[in-house]
Amino acid sequence: MPHSVSLDKTEPQMEFVWVVPREAILPSTGLHGFRALAPKPLEEDFLAPIRNLGFFMERRYAETHPEFKQPIPYVVVGRQGAGSSSEVQVLHLKRLSTQTESRLHHLESIGVGGHINPCDASAPTSPQATTPDLLAQACSRELHEELRLPAGPLPLSPLGVLNDDTTEVGSVHLGLVYWLDATALEVSIRETSAMTGDFASLPQLESSAASDNPPFESWSTLLLRSGCLAAAAESGFPSKALRI
Repeated sequence: MPHSVSLDKTEPQMEFVWVVPREAILPSTGLHGFRALAPKPLEEDFLAPIRNLGFFMERRYAETHPEFKQPIPYVVVGRQGAGSSSEVQVLHLKRLSTQTESRLHHLESIGVGGHINPCDASAPTSPQATTPDLLAQACSRELHEELRLPAGPLPLSPLGVLNDDTTEVGSVHLGLVYWLDATALEVSIRETSAMTGDFASLPQLESSAASDNPPFESWSTLLLRSGCLAAAAESGFPSKALRI
């Protein structure tokens, strides 16, 4: 059963995040970079173990113990180019120094997301749901906290997972990568005090990520260098999109 680990229950402003033992989701041979996965193996190999074997832990403790991984929904928001342009465009974010995670200050990103918190385990994701899916709930909450989006279900396509144990941040996090098709959506930045952003050409972003000194956080660099977004766009992304 899920449980919690705490350092000091009297400390104010304590934050708890969902974690899962590293050995439960990562192969002993390791995983580096982006791994594309169809919905079924993604669910069986990663999402189900994260739900079933995870628990809440004080974030301060989790950030310094890489034997646990903090799953992070990481959503790429994209659309087909407007007008005569057929190029795929991706929401290009620039993180400001006001963001909570100081290790990502001033870095660029193509991913929207964040930690899974206790509130995500307490509410069903829709009126029809009988039990909450904390992964879907966290994904929806983070999207609506960081972006201005239309009310109602959002079409998310699962793409795979991201892991980078070569950085301090990456060693304690695991990215769950999704694509949000925003072609027909009005999208703008809600957290303007923490980030700026606009849509940019995917080929241009891939070119920037391929440079010797990419301006992106490591996950975005790995994702752009993998070529998976262009390949998925050509194939129409996974046919079974989730709606959260």
